[in-house]
Amino acid sequence: MKVHEYQARQLLASGGIPVPPGQVIESFDKAAQAYREVTSQAGTDLAVIKAQVHAGGRGKAGFVKLVRSADDAAEAAKFMLTNKMVSVQTGPDGLDVRKILIAAGVDIEKEYYLAVTTDRASRTDVLIASAEGGVEIETVAKNNPDAIIKERLHPLEGLRPFQARRVAFQLGFTGKQVGQAVKVMLNLAKLYRSTDASIAEINPLIITPASDAHPDGQVLAIDAKFNFDDNALFRQKAIAEMFDPMEENPAEIRAKKFDLSYIALDGNIGCLVNGAGLAMSTMDIIKLHGGEPANFLDVGGSADEEAVTEAFRIILSDSRVQGVLVNIFGGIMRCDVIAKAIANAAKEVGFAVPLVVRLEGTNVDAARDILESARADIPTLQTATDLTDAAIKVTAAVKAA
Repeated sequence: MKVHEYQARQLLASGGIPVPPGQVIESFDKAAQAYREVTSQAGTDLAVIKAQVHAGGRGKAGFVKLVRSADDAAEAAKFMLTNKMVSVQTGPDGLDVRKILIAAGVDIEKEYYLAVTTDRASRTDVLIASAEGGVEIETVAKNNPDAIIKERLHPLEGLRPFQARRVAFQLGFTGKQVGQAVKVMLNLAKLYRSTDASIAEINPLIITPASDAHPDGQVLAIDAKFNFDDNALFRQKAIAEMFDPMEENPAEIRAKKFDLSYIALDGNIGCLVNGAGLAMSTMDIIKLHGGEPANFLDVGGSADEEAVTEAFRIILSDSRVQGVLVNIFGGIMRCDVIAKAIANAAKEVGFAVPLVVRLEGTNVDAARDILESARADIPTLQTATDLTDAAIKVTAAVKAA
């Protein structure tokens, strides 16, 4: 589960990590007042206006702006709330912006990257840090891998103070900056564990220039990202309440209600498969034979007839779908359940597009009898002997349609 930047900043503040003051608005006519309150609180005239969407590339898309007046704040907020944001992560259709963060701007002496996540290779949680902050960590990893510091967390004690101090010195912190940076690292690691996060990221973590109040500068988090383990939300009620359904694909939300794993893609061949690995293989072989998968949809092994019928409704509700491939290797999932769902979907929704079905495994003979009986309701139905045959048939049927 993802949360917005403003929610991530709230989590950081609750965990004892300093962030500049900010306010969230949903109407541009509130921008001027929010600007005045935020800048007055911070003692500056500089503010940053940020669109709150679950996608990156906001700055390059023009949806992060620095302003120095209430009028400019209102103008920037109006632009963002009345235009779709199109970036490398949104696709050409872009995203609607419904919320704006107005935060106090700060002068920056140096930027750093800091995150806690799980390292699959070592099977441990790890602190990741870099003195090259403010850019995508993937770019740093590709261009200068030596600039990335990794510190494994103890499985019981988490990040220990001596580890945080070591990282702080490696990053180049000096004087009182070291103590501030160590506190941020320790608190971020605690926050990661206590919220069942899958990643807790600060990018950038900054040092402000020296001032009378802070002779060594101040360490602040000015942008943050948190993702959370969906499987742990039952014990993270406060985190679960941060979920913003307006930022998710409606079809994916429908699928979650039936415990279906569904991800919308850009192609035109809908896929209904049992098992994530088989689903990936199905999409690959569709692509191999010249087709484009429209979705990843794994019904798993425990879905009942109602859930599978809903899966067909979701697939067929996508106007881009011009054909459907069903690929079931029945183990825990019974083939006859899938066949009955196909028959139900034919009656309730109708298959106006080509439907190719490949079934093998538990109760496959009964399933084939059900499909044969349903042919009158599904004139577009074709059966396949194996996955290659199915992929060839569905791509050919879509091209011929």
